Amino acid sequence: MSTFTELYHRAPEGEWAAPGRVNLIGEHTDYNLGFVLPIALPQTTRVQAARRTDGLLRLWSAQGGGPVTELRVDELAPGSVAGWAGYPAGVVWALRDAGHPVGGADIRLDSDVPSGAGLSSSAALECAVAAAYDDLYRLGLSAPELALLAQRAENAFVGVPCGIMDQMASMCCRPGAALFLDSRNLTVRQVPVDLGAAGLALLVLDTRVKHDLGDGAYAALRAGCEKAAALLGLPALRSLDAAGLPVALERLPDDLRPLVRHVVSENARVEAAVAALDAGDLAALGPILTAGHASLRDDYRVSCPETDLAVDAALAAGAHGARMTGGGFGGSVIALVDADAAEHVAAAVTAAFRAAGHTEPRTLTAVPAEGARRLR
Repeated sequence: MSTFTELYHRAPEGEWAAPGRVNLIGEHTDYNLGFVLPIALPQTTRVQAARRTDGLLRLWSAQGGGPVTELRVDELAPGSVAGWAGYPAGVVWALRDAGHPVGGADIRLDSDVPSGAGLSSSAALECAVAAAYDDLYRLGLSAPELALLAQRAENAFVGVPCGIMDQMASMCCRPGAALFLDSRNLTVRQVPVDLGAAGLALLVLDTRVKHDLGDGAYAALRAGCEKAAALLGLPALRSLDAAGLPVALERLPDDLRPLVRHVVSENARVEAAVAALDAGDLAALGPILTAGHASLRDDYRVSCPETDLAVDAALAAGAHGARMTGGGFGGSVIALVDADAAEHVAAAVTAAFRAAGHTEPRTLTAVPAEGARRLR
């Protein structure tokens, strides 16, 4: 594997990292300005970088392989860079488009965040580059400001209309805590999550079903939510609470009602999850997770046979609760389990996949970890 020095014939100025994330609860609520509750993963994307003065942006990824990608920063424009390189290039474009005086860089990327698993590998990539550029060019931007620029890179440059959760989680999460984020005003609270003290573990079951949020399905869901909000005369579905839901549903066409029902009920589930964590009742998260999956499966319709099977098998093996996490259409399932039963639950899900003829899932244990930071 090529080192930075082998690629660019000089030493890097530093190394930065940004994590993937698991969302405990609060799916498809961020672009509706609602509540989310993610944790950062120990798995990260790492960036080694050094500034350039000639306007060139040179990129190499240990996962992408191939030769160094060479771009001119003054020629970066939305849609101009295909594939993985669009994410780091988009961050540089977003910084420059916002008026920040940044130039080129030599960048080497490496990551152990599973790609396409619903664990936000794209946000980890964007946020690692954003953190590196913030340091290299002494911008002094806050973590939320960097998150917003990373989101703009994905929205406007890459073309995926994601909400702000993934980038805020990657930038702002802290060890031992979940990030209770209000997407409307970007206020955050670090909510302690001590799974070990409660005798619990959070399994992540990567179904190996790859999702591509740029294929239009995600955009269609977001557009449906925005249409529903407009029909109800609301700035966003966040403005609708559970008490007003029945009347609101009567005013909407049949195809939009399930989307609205999911968003409103999911916001309530986030608040219930935070209350359970504040009370130290971590096992109470289980039924909240399971209810969230039912809503994603039946109302939002972003589940698939593999994620449904993983949830059902985990519950049958004794999990307190389980649900798909991430945008959907594949990806990963999380399961809240007794720590001493983690291997049993993982084995049961693997056996169920094998019996169904699916590729066996990849399993890891999620521990609330640190957000973006400089390593050296």
